[in-house]
Amino acid sequence: MKIDGEVTTGLGKAAFFLSQEFYTREFEKNLGFVPFPGTLNVVVSDDHLDEINEIKNSCENLIKPDEGFGAVKYIQAILNDEVEGAIVFPAKTTHEENYLEFISENRLRDELNLEDGDVVSLEF
Repeated sequence: MKIDGEVTTGLGKAAFFLSQEFYTREFEKNLGFVPFPGTLNVVVSDDHLDEINEIKNSCENLIKPDEGFGAVKYIQAILNDEVEGAIVFPAKTTHEENYLEFISENRLRDELNLEDGDVVSLEF
């Protein structure tokens, strides 16, 4: 599946969670990289929600949390046909369903010179 979406500012909570050793250890083991402590938030059209929810619900890649934290499902993805990473689906989130959170080893806003409103593509 390949979809376009708009970059948007998140709540800033991902930095804390992606700094937790049990998450970083599992991402490195399963994806081959330690994620930058933050996500690139991409808002996609509601037209894709059924497909995204189907992918999320059938996803078997799961990081079980330490006490007090939520589980995270993830799927490998590619941003703009060039950046390998993953889309994460935290069990505990305050985002709407049409927000996708992309992780990679670099701070993508700097690396790709992205700003709110820029359109990016995600393939997963």
